[in-house]
Amino acid sequence: MGAISDIPVRGRLVEGYHLSGVTWLRVGGPADWLFMPKYAEDLSEFLAALPAEVPTFAMGVGSNLIVRDGGVRGVVIRLSRAFAEVRVEGDLVIAGAAALDAQVAKAAAEAGRDLTFLRTIPGAIGGAVRMNAGCYGSYVADHLVSVEVVLRDGTRETLAADRLDFAYRSSALPKGAVIISATFRAQSGDPIELAARMDDQLAIRDETQPTKELTAGSTFRNPAGYSSTGQADDTHELKAWSVIDAAGLRGATRGGAQMSPKHPNFLVNTGDATARDLEGLGEEVRERVFQHSGIRLEWEIMRVGEPTP
Repeated sequence: MGAISDIPVRGRLVEGYHLSGVTWLRVGGPADWLFMPKYAEDLSEFLAALPAEVPTFAMGVGSNLIVRDGGVRGVVIRLSRAFAEVRVEGDLVIAGAAALDAQVAKAAAEAGRDLTFLRTIPGAIGGAVRMNAGCYGSYVADHLVSVEVVLRDGTRETLAADRLDFAYRSSALPKGAVIISATFRAQSGDPIELAARMDDQLAIRDETQPTKELTAGSTFRNPAGYSSTGQADDTHELKAWSVIDAAGLRGATRGGAQMSPKHPNFLVNTGDATARDLEGLGEEVRERVFQHSGIRLEWEIMRVGEPTP
C-alpha cells in the first residue's frame, strides 16, 4: 500500500494507527492507515485518488464497536471536529456527522426543537444514522430528512431519508459511503421543558446502566417476534437483557470481559480485556441464551477487523 502515502491530503494520514485508544471499549489492533480529513473536499479528493481495491471503513467515536486484536486492513476514515457543527434553521436541525448525539439534542433543545431522544444515545450522528439509532420510542428514521455523503469514488451526494430503507438498527447506505452531515425535522418545544426531560433521561440511564464503566452500549438487539417461552409471536417484544438474565448470565466473565451485573446486556472491559475476550464472551452468551430459550440474539455492537493470528 505504498501508493497511499503519496496521496496529497490536508488532514492527517497515519500509517499503523492503533485503534484501541479511540474506541470506548479500549481494545483493538492497528489500522493499516487512519485518515482524518480536514474538510469534505479533502475527503472527496482522497477517496477519488485511493485505489478502488483498497477497503475503507468509516469510524465514528468508537462507541458501538469492537475492533479485533489483529486490526483493520485498508483505510479507516475518522471525521475531525470540522464535521461537528450543529445549526438550527426553522424546524430543521443540520448536524455534522462527527457531532455527538448528545450535543445535537442539547443544541436543538436550546433552540426550542425536540430531538431529546438522542440525548442518551452514545456516539455521533453518522453512526446514529447508519444504525437508525433510537430511544424512548423514537428513531432516527422518524426525524431524518436527508444525509449528505461522500461516495467511495469521491463524489458527493445528498440522499433523501426514504432512500435509506431504514429498519430496526439498520439502514441501506451505499457501500463505502461516508456520511458527512444529516438534516432532521424536529417538532417545537419549550427549551426549559426539553432540558428537564433530558435531565430525567440521564438520571434513569445512570441509575440503570454501567455508565462509569468501559462499555459500548447495548450489546445485542432486542429479540422481537418471540414470546416469553421462546415461541415465534409477532405480538411480543422481549428485551435482550431479560433473556440474558434468565439464562443466568448476569455478571458472566471471560478473561477481562464481563456482562455487567448492573445491566446484563452491556459488555464491560473490566480493565485488561482483549477484543477476543469481549467477542468470545458475547458469542458464549448467544449460545447459552439459545440453549436456554431457543432465542438467537443478534449483535448490536459492530465487530470489525481481524483476530490476532
